[in-house]
Parts: sequence; C-alpha cells; structure tokens
Amino acid sequence: MYVSITGATSNKNVYICRSYRKENGKTSSKIYRKLGKLNDLLEQFSGDYDAMMAWAKLEAQKDTDQYNDNTRNISVSFSRLACIPKDEQRFFNVGYLFLQNIFAELKIDSICRKISKKHKYTYDFNAIITDLVFARILSPSSKLSSYTYCKTLLEPPKYELQNIYRALSVMADESDFIQEELYRNSNFFQPRNKKILYYDCTNYYFEIEQDDDLRKYGKSKENRPNPIVTMGLFMDADGIPLAFDIFPGNQNEQTTLKPLETKVVSDFECSDFIFCSDAGLGSKANRKFNSFGNRAYVITQSLKKMNKEDKSIALNPKQFRKIGSQNFIDISTLDESDSEIYNTIYYKEIPVANGDMDEIVIVTYSPKYKAYQRKICQQQIDRAKKMIDEPGKKRRGKNQNDPARFVKTVAVTNDGEVAENKAYDLDTERISEEEIYDGFYAVITNLEGDVEEILRINKQRWEIEENFRIMKTDFEARPVYVRRDDRIKAHFLICFISLLIYRLLENKLNKKYTCEEILSTLRNMNMTLLSKESGYIPSYTRTKLTDDLHRIFDFRTDYEFISKSEMRSIIKLSKTSK
Repeated sequence: MYVSITGATSNKNVYICRSYRKENGKTSSKIYRKLGKLNDLLEQFSGDYDAMMAWAKLEAQKDTDQYNDNTRNISVSFSRLACIPKDEQRFFNVGYLFLQNIFAELKIDSICRKISKKHKYTYDFNAIITDLVFARILSPSSKLSSYTYCKTLLEPPKYELQNIYRALSVMADESDFIQEELYRNSNFFQPRNKKILYYDCTNYYFEIEQDDDLRKYGKSKENRPNPIVTMGLFMDADGIPLAFDIFPGNQNEQTTLKPLETKVVSDFECSDFIFCSDAGLGSKANRKFNSFGNRAYVITQSLKKMNKEDKSIALNPKQFRKIGSQNFIDISTLDESDSEIYNTIYYKEIPVANGDMDEIVIVTYSPKYKAYQRKICQQQIDRAKKMIDEPGKKRRGKNQNDPARFVKTVAVTNDGEVAENKAYDLDTERISEEEIYDGFYAVITNLEGDVEEILRINKQRWEIEENFRIMKTDFEARPVYVRRDDRIKAHFLICFISLLIYRLLENKLNKKYTCEEILSTLRNMNMTLLSKESGYIPSYTRTKLTDDLHRIFDFRTDYEFISKSEMRSIIKLSKTSK
C-alpha cells in the first residue's frame, strides 16, 4: 500500500491506496483508507510536510501488515466429485527462474536484438535460445523433446517448433558474435580472470556410417569407429568457458588452436596471458605462437618423448629440491614410508634449447603419485592375467592404459618346431619399462621464476576436463539429433552457453555444491497449480541449497502457497538484472 494525495489545490485529501490486478491481468488501485484533509493534517504537524508524510507512510505500512495478516491464511475449496479440467497443465518447473536471472545479467535479450537487425525473422529469437538452454540444463534431449519440455515451464513457448530449426541456422551464423558479446557482458556479471587461459579439445561421435564435410572419420576419444567432430574450448583461470569452435573430425587437434586463439586475442581483447594445455596440443608451433608479445605458456611434457639425453637427466634421482628450498636431494634415498616425505613434491629444472626457443622443463617427483600409479598399474596387470587365462583370441592393446599391452605372444615349440597354436604370457619387461616413470611428471615453459606457481597453473587443467565431462554427461551433448552442419554448430553453441550459465551459477553459490547437487535441485524444483483462480504450492524438498538460491537471487518460491499474482511478480524479478 502507498500514500496518495488527490483533489483540488485548496481541498486535497490524503489516502492510503492498495494496488491490485484486475481479471484481464492489468494492474489498478483503489482507496483503502482516508487519512484526512491535507490542510488539517498539516496543522497537526505545525505545517511540517515531511513529518506529516513520514507519519502517513507509517500508517500505510501498518495497514499493509494488517492486510497481509488477514489474507495470510489461504482457503481453497476442492470437490470430491469434480474432475480436473481436461488437458490443463498443472505441474511446472521453477528452477529455470534462477537461470533466467543469469540470462538477464548477461543481457542476452540485448544480444538477440542486435542480431535481429541483421536477419529477417518474425519469431522470438531470444525466447528460443533461452528455452533451448533451459532444456539443455534441466532436461537434455532432442529439439522436439526440448520444445515439449519447455511447455512445463511457468512461461510456455509462444513460438512454433519449426521456428526452432530456423533459429538454429541464425545461431550458427552468429556464433562468434554471440560468444564475443557473452564474454563482454559476463565481465559486468563477474570480472573475468584472463591472466591464464586453458585450452583443450574433445570430440563427439555420430552414429552414422557416411561422413560429410564436418563429420569425418578420425581418432575418437571413445575409440568408436564413427565419424566425429572436434570441439576446441578455451577456459579462463576461474574455470569459466571463454570461447569454443567446432572442427572436422579428421583435423589434427594441434591445428585447431591458432584460429581460435587468434579470435580470442583480437575479438576478446585478451593479449596478455599464460597459455596452458596438455602435451597433445603443445607442439613447437603452438608454443612458439604463444611466445609473442606478452604471452607465455605452461604445457605438459611427455617424459617418454624427450630425447635420450634430457630424459636421462630428468629421471636421474639426484639434484631434486623441495619447493621453497635450495638444498639438493637424492630422491632414491628417501624414506617414502614417512608421512611428510610421502606427501611432499620434489622438483628439478632442466634448461632445454629447442632451435631459437629457450625453454625450461620442470620435472616433479611425488611418492604419493608414484603409489597411485603403481596401484592403477597393478589393477591393469591383474586384468591382463585374466585375459591370459581366458580362452579365445587375444587382442592388442590400443592405448597406454589398455591392460592388453601387458600381454605378449610366446612361441610354442614342439621338438624344435614352432607349433601352430600360440601361447600368451605376462610381458614383465614392458611392466618394468613403465615403472621407471612412476611418480614423475613434467611441464615445459618459457616462464622464469616461481616454480610453485607454474605447477599450480598446470594443476588447474582438471577444470577444463570437468567442463567437457559436464557437457558430455550432464548436458548430454551427444547424441546430436540434427544433421545439417549449421544446426550441428548451433547445437554445440547451446551446450557452450549452458556450460557458461552453469559455471556462473556455481560461482554465485561459492562452489559449495557439486554439479549433481545443483542440477538435481533445479530439475526437481516444481510447483503444482491448485486451480486457475488460486495459485501454486511447492512440490519439492526445501534444502540448504534451495535456501541459498533464494537468498542469492532475492526471491522465494518456497512459501506454502503462492498466489498467481505473486508468481507473476517473481517471474518479473527473475528477468531483472541487478
């Protein structure tokens, strides 16, 4: 309620008015109580207008509290004989409201308005892109299923299914622009930490037999004999995705870096950063590309692929140090049963000359990491022994973690002649060769200075791997239910935006909850509509996480009853950037 002064200049009255919503949905107001004539009230306050208004507002607050007390208990009548209306939706998800608030902060509606000036379409492009992201996070499936799911949101789609497929082509055309604008706007939401940029690639397979311009036969991460596409992804130092691109599945991953990084440097104005990636993307060309200007790099280095001389120095147990100490240690003399030693990381620096590039390889040794590798290796050896005992043809090990690599073929002789049947045995020589590297790890860099900081930078690479896991597992980025190249690119843009929205939400929650906890909570935050005339009741469990969501986003959906007018206000709040 609020104070209103109306009437002629010499005969004004002071009222308390109450706002309400009419049946047609429009808002209006009516007089709740008359406080008196303005001139009479001013006399009571010795002509002090501000004092009179302060008193009037206090009276309005009292009336508001009393009105709320009188209407707080809601009575809803039900009939045991009346059926619910046919085809009426009564179950709605409200978890998307928190995601919608982040959309508002990122000003995606503004981005879509800019795009609309370049393309001629009549559908609501902003509604389509936001709904597809909601569906990808809350109920990942095909575009048809996503459209059906969005009908269970409090704000069902007002566009048609065919509009989605037309919008996908626009998304593909404007993918770079959307990423650039999202990055700029996200800096207002949360300043981006671009001092360190992480890059990695993964691929997605398609259950088809014939490849095309984009979906090509290549080396699949899942070892699937299907055409694939490759995704390259940049991430900032806070684990938030920065930019991505899609490449043909047969393209060498190392060649995906330069075009995407060039776009990041020019369009995102990121020119001063440390590039971090794994050994598979750390070719000499990529390292050299990140040696210009104010860029530097920290990249995983394979000890097995180092030249013989450098490898010998790296694995030599002498001249290691503890971080923070200048004293040399011979790690072969360590008592690794000692708890302190077991949990300590030792390192040595090896300068290497690679043509015109001066680099340093930092080799680390960890007794704890050694024990972990030995445990994993023993499990693989046990599986290899089972394979030897099993009848049938033995397969060859496909990769460095395949237990079949420890199985070797042994020639069987019979009176000096080689028998036709083959025998199999454990390859102890291969096991011994691999044990040499247990506990060791290395990175190559052109940075000088704090070794601990360099190792910390590399250690954070796990977050980009987690980003891929979330997209593949939690957002079910595949299977991809579209075929055209432009729509495939748009599909992965939706996955990228979904990941960005999720990571920003995770940061808002101070990383207190796991991905599974957050997604499960949002997906189960449903409301039941009692009747069109009354309102909603929550149909989910209130938890510490839901309390944190309501506190952070400054609206609540967990009251025992929420009227339809109150729910409209909540929806409006969720679309307002703070």
